[in-house]
Amino acid sequence: RRPRWVHTASAGVDHLMCPELAASDTFVTNARGVFDAPIAEYVAALVLAIAKDLPRTLDLQRERTWRHREGRRVAGTRACVVGSGPIGRAIVRTLKALGITTALVGRVPRTGIHGPDDLDRLMSRADWVIAAAPLTEQTYGMFDAHRFGVMQPSACFINVGRGQLVDEEALVRALNRRWIAAAALDVFATEPLPADSPLWEVPGLVVSPHMSGDTVGWRDELSTQFVELYERWAAGRSLLNVVDKKRGYVPGH
Repeated sequence: RRPRWVHTASAGVDHLMCPELAASDTFVTNARGVFDAPIAEYVAALVLAIAKDLPRTLDLQRERTWRHREGRRVAGTRACVVGSGPIGRAIVRTLKALGITTALVGRVPRTGIHGPDDLDRLMSRADWVIAAAPLTEQTYGMFDAHRFGVMQPSACFINVGRGQLVDEEALVRALNRRWIAAAALDVFATEPLPADSPLWEVPGLVVSPHMSGDTVGWRDELSTQFVELYERWAAGRSLLNVVDKKRGYVPGH
């Protein structure tokens, strides 16, 4: 028999969604709300680290080399955040606190949110392009050679969404050819990232092991959230965080 309810302790549901589950009457819920602030903080940390050239500073320290450089101010720069769910909105709030002008892109245009038709235009003006979208048929591979080609040579790309949002080979070419200045990836098409992946040595690329949402105590938060959901289920009340299985995320994004 099919389960009546499936819960995933993650924001994304692409790893468990299959045709049978999508076509069933099984409820699917996710961990929406647990990772929003931590991921937004992580994105802000990457923006500041890249703007202030901190990766190079650490390299020079290991080399015992004193080399003065000039950092970049983030206040007054522009960011394009792709993904208008809770994580994307948290990223926007955090970047605005740093004085960064932000544009948010979602599945459909509405008040305060741009639609996909505006993406190329917004990316061409952005200093920071942040991918925080769910993985769906529409978003798979959306950051490709064309999209990296419209970005400014001084711009930076950051992905905290899903690895499959990005054509990784196109990103490698974009960095090697200096189409864009820098990038940071916390998610990858294959995880763990293989030791022989060219991504490890691409100039200007920061690699982190899918940790942007994981802060001290995150498992306790996930447990608390699940217990609250279970109590609602046991009492016959409607569940929260119910995923639209056709869209691949919780409606309202």
